[in-house]
Amino acid sequence: MEHSAKMRRRLLGSALCLVLAWPVQALAATTLKFSHTDQPGGARHKAAELFAKKVGEYTQGRYEVKVFPAGQLGNDPKAIEQLQLGGIDFTVSSTGSYATHLASLNLTMLPFLVDNYDQGWRFYDQSPWLKTQFAKAPEKGFRFLATWEAGFRSMTTKEPLVTPADARGKKLRSFPNEMMRWTLESMGFNLQIMPLPEVYLAIQQGAVSGQENPIDTIFANKFYEVAPHVTLTQHVYSPIPLAISEKTWQKLAE
Repeated sequence: MEHSAKMRRRLLGSALCLVLAWPVQALAATTLKFSHTDQPGGARHKAAELFAKKVGEYTQGRYEVKVFPAGQLGNDPKAIEQLQLGGIDFTVSSTGSYATHLASLNLTMLPFLVDNYDQGWRFYDQSPWLKTQFAKAPEKGFRFLATWEAGFRSMTTKEPLVTPADARGKKLRSFPNEMMRWTLESMGFNLQIMPLPEVYLAIQQGAVSGQENPIDTIFANKFYEVAPHVTLTQHVYSPIPLAISEKTWQKLAE
């Protein structure tokens, strides 16, 4: 319950923070694009829809946030690039995805950096170092509004992972992040990088043996149907910062 309440406070706080920044004089409804890779049944998509609803309510309809799930407008790296270019207005993704543009954020993907949610929340809410890194984001074309929860990453595979030797040589899908690559390859996996929407079919057809993601992402994408063996490694704590395009943000002051 505390976990859920904290997530809701972060979500509503990010919406309120954004709305307070927007000019009151906007008359005609302005449509803003929110792109992400979660499936419609996932927690990330539900949070994005609630965010969109609250922005509409708080601005009395002056702004409409249109949510594009399941990578309709591109995978996570493409969404961040579109933020920089102003092609979309919002995205929410793993801190590791933003590390392509802010290399220091690779350190947030260190394996077993935190042991539990309380430690993770303190790190993301209170760490002076992380606040300093997040403050560099506007120089890269986007700005962090809040950090949403996604949980710890675990694995689903076609065959069970009982001992460390079972990982040796197995093709495991992950997302493009150097720290994640180092972590999984050090475990013995043959790492495969591919967009999230392609993973289910890749496992089904045998292109990869499994994948790693937070449990909600595993559930929303039904990876358990094709890779039924779940190994709760919790190897990386993986929250998902909500970001706005710096181009969109700068329009607030106009």
